[in-house]
Amino acid sequence: MNPKALNTEFTRFVFVGVLNTLSYYSIYLLLHNVFNLPYLLAHLVGFLISLNISFFLNCYVTYRIKPTLKKYLYFPLTQVVNMSVSTVLIFIFVEFLHLNSNIAPFAAVLFTVPITFVVSSKILKDTPSPK
Repeated sequence: MNPKALNTEFTRFVFVGVLNTLSYYSIYLLLHNVFNLPYLLAHLVGFLISLNISFFLNCYVTYRIKPTLKKYLYFPLTQVVNMSVSTVLIFIFVEFLHLNSNIAPFAAVLFTVPITFVVSSKILKDTPSPK
């Protein structure tokens, strides 16, 4: 397979997503298991920290753009749907499906990746303004 064929925005997005998920999950496990925070609080704090990591990784790696204050301020909008859906899914997975609270966040990510890609590309990439 041609390596250039794998170097697409979506492939880079998935790669960055894996790195970001690992950072989020490490923070989540640390807060939940070491500091004994409840799973939803550990999820929210981990999510907020990894949001900042995600912004810079997506700017530099995924879209290859210069981060700006305006993009930084708009970037959390890319995560509104992600945060809402993942939080609801984690709750459902743990409370109703009895999935282990250490596994639930990882399972939720599978549902949020495609949605987040579309939203983040619309916010982070420069689009020409209508004339």
